[in-house]
Amino acid sequence: MRKQSFYLMCLLIGLSVNGCTSPGKAGEGSNPNDVVVNTETVVNIDSPTATLLPTMVPIELEAEDALLSGNVKIESSKSGFSGTGYISGFEDDGDFCEFKLTIESDGFYDLNFISAALGGYKENYVLVDGDNVGVAVTDQNKFSDSKLERIFLANGEHSVKLSKYWGWVVVDKLIVTSSMELDASIYEVPATLVNQNASDRAKRLMSYLTDIYGNKFLSGQYCEKGMYGTEISAIWKTTEGKFPAVLGLDLIDYTPSRVEKGSSSKAIEYAIEFDEKGGIVTFCWHWNAPTKYLTGTWYRGFYKEETNIDLAKIMNGQDEEGYQLLMADIDAIAKELQKLKEADVPILWRPLHEASGGWFWWGAKGAEAYKKLYIVLYDKLTKEYGLNNLIWIWNGQDKEWYPGDEYVDMIGEDIYPGEKVYTSQINKYLGALKYTKAKKMIVLSENGCLFDPDLAIRDGAMWGFFATWGGEFVTKSALINWLSEQYTEEYMVKKVYAHDSVVTLDKLPDLKNYEVHE
Repeated sequence: MRKQSFYLMCLLIGLSVNGCTSPGKAGEGSNPNDVVVNTETVVNIDSPTATLLPTMVPIELEAEDALLSGNVKIESSKSGFSGTGYISGFEDDGDFCEFKLTIESDGFYDLNFISAALGGYKENYVLVDGDNVGVAVTDQNKFSDSKLERIFLANGEHSVKLSKYWGWVVVDKLIVTSSMELDASIYEVPATLVNQNASDRAKRLMSYLTDIYGNKFLSGQYCEKGMYGTEISAIWKTTEGKFPAVLGLDLIDYTPSRVEKGSSSKAIEYAIEFDEKGGIVTFCWHWNAPTKYLTGTWYRGFYKEETNIDLAKIMNGQDEEGYQLLMADIDAIAKELQKLKEADVPILWRPLHEASGGWFWWGAKGAEAYKKLYIVLYDKLTKEYGLNNLIWIWNGQDKEWYPGDEYVDMIGEDIYPGEKVYTSQINKYLGALKYTKAKKMIVLSENGCLFDPDLAIRDGAMWGFFATWGGEFVTKSALINWLSEQYTEEYMVKKVYAHDSVVTLDKLPDLKNYEVHE
């Protein structure tokens, strides 16, 4: 059974032996959703130290008994529900349902919202005691699981709220169960890069990243003007002299359709400068569509609504001109990346990001077209241009969009949970582990607010690095290098950058001479 606990097996098969508890119930005369979770302590027989773990009988809370707000209402016309009905009406901001329960033992619990989507894939916020802990995801039109795993609940009373984000779901009930123990081997990631001809410096960087994975978080910040730009300057002031270990930059203004309009960039120079200071560089590429396909605001040409580009037709051979235009764009970007290769700068390279969200043109026509383009991009940059300094971060954010282990060095998740949300986002971390059976490092490739390192360590969400997006997520204005505190308060920025488990620029080793290992 590896690291699965004996009590979990008991729960699954319905036995009551050696500490597996019998079903619990709400107290006499209580609200059905004011539930006391019955727990006992059992021995994890697979652990050499005989770790004591809390066990819990699954508790089912009917949605029709929850506190309902806004448009949320009880219905019973859809088949397959339990109890006396289900709830619908998640349409406007402020629409939510709220469950109440009492936990008797500190521990990790899974929250499973039995729900169905109205009109395809949907995400909605889950808040525990007011903190955003992730999103409940469903794409099924029948009642099915929508689970958040490994949510820490301390002894005492708790509020669990499902709140409208995308909306348009119906919810039957919430099932609360004990979480399975994390297997520490998830952090044992090989340093071997998918490009067999990877540069020496790329190998050294990957060796370092895998060495600290599971123990340390690399701090990162996107900053359009480089390491001395507004956002990093604000962090430097707030932390009394700390720089992030990772600088995030964008190749957007090297795209031909933007260059035609007069755009220019110094991102390549900023990358080389940061590397010379001993830092690590990550690049994304907001790929502005070729001019032929721009139908709206030209500088927003990476959004699908500003273009009429059909990637499926291009990748299926139905639009040969479009294919050649995309290849010309890749050629232009390759020439810029070539400058980094010549300067011997390894890059954490994250192209075609957030594809499954559908808001960018490269994700607007489905997973198959996207994967074809991703593989073409990989082959062209790696084999044709020999850009062996690239470490490939896949950021598609959905298993169906995964291009294959041979094209992916690490997996990135982009998370924007709201303002002043310092939770670890463990559910997204665990979800990313399921994209492939291969062991890949999981990184927080974009974030809005910072997470609390202590909560991430407690939960096991050991993001390889984080990279806070720029602009409003750090400062109120590009002209004012002062922390705004809209998304992350000053005390949390100071805590993160001073934390023993967070690596800042001054704590990085000499990456040019770091020992290589596989």
